[in-house]
Amino acid sequence: MTRVYVDMVGDLFHYGHVEFLRQARAFGDVLVVGVHSDETVEAYKRRPILTMAERIGEISACRYVDEVVPDAPYFVDEPFLKAHAVDLVVHGDDFTGERARECYAVPIDLGIYRTVPYTAGISTTDIIERLRAAHELG
Repeated sequence: MTRVYVDMVGDLFHYGHVEFLRQARAFGDVLVVGVHSDETVEAYKRRPILTMAERIGEISACRYVDEVVPDAPYFVDEPFLKAHAVDLVVHGDDFTGERARECYAVPIDLGIYRTVPYTAGISTTDIIERLRAAHELG
């Protein structure tokens, strides 16, 4: 049984998130999804629109997800991998080079890190911009 781990924000859950989870789930038998806290996300991006509890609820409802880990760490380390019996770590190919090493050095060094193609044309940032534009026009 192969346990695959991904971490995500999952704000304003959309098709790109579903596609990422579908692709990650194809690597194994169980998909474990770590959901970053509002504070963790705000430290490197922007504060999520939905709370962590709301994001966990929507991610848990996705058919590709078997388990959810609240308050997932930004840096995936060996104790975390062992605690959750992770066999493989997957992320979108939008994290490359230094940023991938920053967050996933341990899985990369262990040879258990894989990437899947980022779904172009949709992101939470895009949705926010669409809402802003629609509000300004309407």
